[in-house]
Amino acid sequence: MRIPRLYVKQPLASGQVVDLDAAASRYIGSVLRMEVGRPLIVFNGEGGEFLATVHSAGKKQVSIGVGKFNADNRESPLTLALGIGLSKGDRFDWVIQKATELGVNEITPLLTSRAEVKLNAERAEKKLAHWQQIAISASEQCQRNVPPVINAPAKLDDWLGPRAEELKLVLHHRSDKTLSQHEAPKSAALLIGPEGGLDDDEIQAARAQGFQQLTLGPRVFRTETAPIVALSLLQYQWGDF
Repeated sequence: MRIPRLYVKQPLASGQVVDLDAAASRYIGSVLRMEVGRPLIVFNGEGGEFLATVHSAGKKQVSIGVGKFNADNRESPLTLALGIGLSKGDRFDWVIQKATELGVNEITPLLTSRAEVKLNAERAEKKLAHWQQIAISASEQCQRNVPPVINAPAKLDDWLGPRAEELKLVLHHRSDKTLSQHEAPKSAALLIGPEGGLDDDEIQAARAQGFQQLTLGPRVFRTETAPIVALSLLQYQWGDF
């Protein structure tokens, strides 16, 4: 029987009994219908995970007994930061979900010249909370214990630099340089444009900050496909694939 994994917001320590918040209680009690004594795994994003059991299960409140700690975070040796132009519909949600599964440590939605998504302050705040929850849910599923940081939408120039990653790449289909031509880094930043890509001025701004152009072959990928392909290759080349 599969043991469910659950992100909780509270501090965790072995031997504690923890009252779950309303959302987690509803998920454990109403959605999964877990009874007293059932095992689960919990983590709070601070590193590691705990084996736990359902201690009490009411209609509106569930508490868990926290047990043995496991320090394994299943993180890649390659630290990855993704900056990607905002896209319409659920495409950006999909990118966050898959990038989390692929081991990205930080994701920043970028406001670029060709981005068709416009966000006021209130909508941006709601979107950020929504994206953070997607990353948490993806971490629960893929067994990561430290969800990626999801930053608030930023202007491209603010994200570009100066950045501290050893390798900085901007995806550009008109380049002829591939991953195999780069030295092995311990950290990398990957820049990808929205639908329609980055314009020439944005490419040049990235290059001025030390970003090197990268091609993934002769075909042009959609904005939601490109990061999945690029991140998979980075993890294969220098990470834990």
